[in-house]
Amino acid sequence: MSSTTEKSLLGIGLIGSGFMGRCHANAFGAVSGLFDLPAQPVKAMLADATDEIAQAGASALGFARATSDWQEMIADDAVDIVAITAPNILHEPMALAAIAAGKTVYCEKPLSTTAASALKMTEAAEVSGVVTSVGFNFLRNPMVALAREIIASGEIGEVTGFRGRHAENYMANPDAPHSFRTDPQGGGALADIGSHIISMARHLLGPIAEVSADCQTIYPTRPVAAGATERSPVVVDDMTHALVRFDSGVAGSIEANWAATGRTMDLSFEVTGSKGAISFSQENMNELLVYSGSGAGAGYKRIEAGPSHPPYDRFCPAPGHHLGFNDLKIIEVAELIDAHMSRGKCTPDFREAWAVQQTVEAMQTSSQEHCWITVGGAT
Repeated sequence: MSSTTEKSLLGIGLIGSGFMGRCHANAFGAVSGLFDLPAQPVKAMLADATDEIAQAGASALGFARATSDWQEMIADDAVDIVAITAPNILHEPMALAAIAAGKTVYCEKPLSTTAASALKMTEAAEVSGVVTSVGFNFLRNPMVALAREIIASGEIGEVTGFRGRHAENYMANPDAPHSFRTDPQGGGALADIGSHIISMARHLLGPIAEVSADCQTIYPTRPVAAGATERSPVVVDDMTHALVRFDSGVAGSIEANWAATGRTMDLSFEVTGSKGAISFSQENMNELLVYSGSGAGAGYKRIEAGPSHPPYDRFCPAPGHHLGFNDLKIIEVAELIDAHMSRGKCTPDFREAWAVQQTVEAMQTSSQEHCWITVGGAT
């Protein structure tokens, strides 16, 4: 869209109005009230599976128009940024169409169903010079930014180990039915939530060079649909444990588990160093634990998120009032809009998401072949 007399209007096209689509829509709606942006996002068009679903979604989420044809939406001149929250298998054709149309692409994770597909998307975006962003929104937590700063500063000394986990319980019931997540294209727990802790590990410590993994299917069958008596085999993992070695030489472990009874959002990590350690869990997302000192005075100190940890201050002038999941999405969208207007770079972009996908596939191959696997091109 062309600029107005004061601020450019930025047309947003959203594909999908489910849970994550609502998160995107709410973020685009709220971001201008919290961040000083070079452009004003406008909810131009929403696409979904049918006209009825699309119209209902557009009405509920404040989009001006609706369509059941995502290609029509991407081609529309009123759309500048295409946000993709469709099932993983559709990410590639949608993103490639948006790239070909010269649109900025904001895609949910994982970027695609295979590393080869993710690379195709990455190379297309880089050749075209379009801005890309991928929805690893947990990286936008100010406490994660603080952890990264502490590691880089040397405050905890030389890093000696990493332990990461993403565990939830939404598939802990053996009668939870099949869905796009349990389809082979969905990739199982490792691709679905393991990609989050892999992205976090790379964000904190850099590329992962080698992996040795064990992928397990806890429940070998699930109902074909909710309430159905017919069951069909599960061919993806419910749980993966992996040993990892970073390019730096640091060793560690990563777990992905969507059948972890009692856990709701245990996206957590612990980084140990020669002088101290840090510990974090998304279940307490406004706190970072930092271990320092020696002798009787040693111990973990709790750092609580507050205005001194930007961009927390954009949301609240007082500490202890806490950010939430949707606030991280708003931070992500603010970075996206800045990058779109400056033709800059988002972190993570498609190339980083491709590296995450490569790591997922290396773990899957390691489990199949029972050996250490080098992660190709994880740079």
